[in-house]
Amino acid sequence: MHAVILAGGKGVRLLPYTTTLPKPLVPIGDRYSILEIVLHQLARHGFRTATLAIGHLGHLIRAYVGDGDRWGMRIDYAVEESPLGTIGPLLTMRDRLPDDFLVMNGDVLTDLDFAGLLAEHNAARAALTIATYPRQVNIDFGVLKTEDGHVIEFAEKPMLDYRVSMGVYAVSRDVLARYEPGLPLGFDELIIDQLADGRPPREYRFDGYWLDIGRPDDYDRANAEFAGLRPALLEGVDT
Repeated sequence: MHAVILAGGKGVRLLPYTTTLPKPLVPIGDRYSILEIVLHQLARHGFRTATLAIGHLGHLIRAYVGDGDRWGMRIDYAVEESPLGTIGPLLTMRDRLPDDFLVMNGDVLTDLDFAGLLAEHNAARAALTIATYPRQVNIDFGVLKTEDGHVIEFAEKPMLDYRVSMGVYAVSRDVLARYEPGLPLGFDELIIDQLADGRPPREYRFDGYWLDIGRPDDYDRANAEFAGLRPALLEGVDT
């Protein structure tokens, strides 16, 4: 099993924490970086190889991770000379990827079963499988549905339930064949193209722990919760 970890972003939303460190290396719980936790998890789930897509302050990530030996993995790198979006980095390494592989953002804290996601993707012979997570939003207004100048439905301060992408997905290499390497390509574009082709992505539903560390309040929450979450996030790792 192979994983691609997207770690090339500038982490602008997480300033000032990312002024001198790339986002995947910011510390969680004063001991582990986000990336270190992710690599521990991948190794525990049976992943033996990984590629880190690096860009902004990538030399620090390379110096920190090295060849991956400390996690029992073999890790190589793909360098973004300019921003390529979420999927664009995969195109530059397409020829050295296996038929099916895991892709994940380098700033995600979760106890998702990464191997289970890839196994279900393989069993379904899917082109793209997206890990999804439930979210709820409280609307602070009375919501109207209108038609032909009339109100036909009303809900007072409803709660909306929906599912979001976790930033973790399984990809078939074949789905990348149509795109030109070196050009930016976003995850949203890939999904839209799959839907237009009549090949809707599969869903891998997950309801455990997930936190996308994109903003300072997310980072503060991760540190506040880490002591209680550590056994689940770092199962098998000595204190």
